[in-house]
Amino acid sequence: MTTNRPLRLGMIGGGTGAFMGYVHRIAARLDGNYELVAGALSSRPDVAQSSGRALGLADDRIYSDFTEMARAESTRPDGVEVVAIVTPNHMHVAPARAFLQAGIHVICDKPLAGSLAEAEELAAVTPANGARFLLTHTYTGYPLVRLARDMVARGDLGTIRMVQVEYAQDWLTVETPDEQAGTAWRADPAKSGGGGAIADIGTHAYNLARFVSGLQLHSLSADLDSFVPGRRVDDNAHIMLRFQGGAKGMLWASQVAVGNENSIRLRVFGDKASLDWQHTQPNELTFTRFGEARQIITRNGAGSNGMGRIPSGHPEGYLEAFATLYDDFAAVIRTGADRPLPTLADGVEGMRFITSALASAQNDARWQPLV
Repeated sequence: MTTNRPLRLGMIGGGTGAFMGYVHRIAARLDGNYELVAGALSSRPDVAQSSGRALGLADDRIYSDFTEMARAESTRPDGVEVVAIVTPNHMHVAPARAFLQAGIHVICDKPLAGSLAEAEELAAVTPANGARFLLTHTYTGYPLVRLARDMVARGDLGTIRMVQVEYAQDWLTVETPDEQAGTAWRADPAKSGGGGAIADIGTHAYNLARFVSGLQLHSLSADLDSFVPGRRVDDNAHIMLRFQGGAKGMLWASQVAVGNENSIRLRVFGDKASLDWQHTQPNELTFTRFGEARQIITRNGAGSNGMGRIPSGHPEGYLEAFATLYDDFAAVIRTGADRPLPTLADGVEGMRFITSALASAQNDARWQPLV
């Protein structure tokens, strides 16, 4: 629990009924580092007003237009210091640009943009007053994911040879009512970030593999499918990866894998040892040295990095990992401290990954350098 004054937080999107807005608000509150004071929670004025009042915002801090909010809040002595953007993917860039140019720190959902060109345009913006940017790749906030990163970096696995990562769901196994009505933005390539599963969860898997392994991608070969008839975006992706330095990898992202609710697994293999982390058991990390019995490292247990909010044996999960990103970002804002957080550059790389995968798939899975 910080003793510093809570940072004044604004929110774009995330009004009544929006799941990600709810998650971001919990994450912001968990460590006492933020206070929600303003928002443009919907582009529909009636929804913006009702959502803002339900959250206890003052009437003059409820906006229906993010441009108006950026202008007004940047001139108030008590204006927002940080803004969270939780809109659909294609609506990230414009508010992010507006608030960075107004000198207000930005927390943004992933993927970064609707296209690589948009992402690069945002990266070219010079933020006023040193405003910082956080991309919420949630799984980098888990304590044992960060321990895995540390173990790889200090050489516990030796030279990395292989990285296997998967993210499997089943909620799009059949066409959804939203898709049938043409109102599902995730199924619209112009709004989803260019892809379906590859943009929605594939970017999480890719970022997780990069975050832990520290490897730079050289090229990929992508086989993308839309198994549900009429679906305009991919719902399953098998991608082979070649990393700089010679390591190889495989990434599977699927939203039609029956029996999988939100299954994420990362395995990293070196010439001395391996690591295995699974989202269904996030408080355990398997570490195996060649020729020795495998070890189970638990969060806050013996051999861990001591990270976590509660004693060992008490599980921490998704909301706490999300809150870790918010907590770390507060430290970055207040002190300039260096923390292992996903940045704007990571967001651009995620869009490069999507673009390269789509290009490969359109050429019969031909190997494609990272654009």
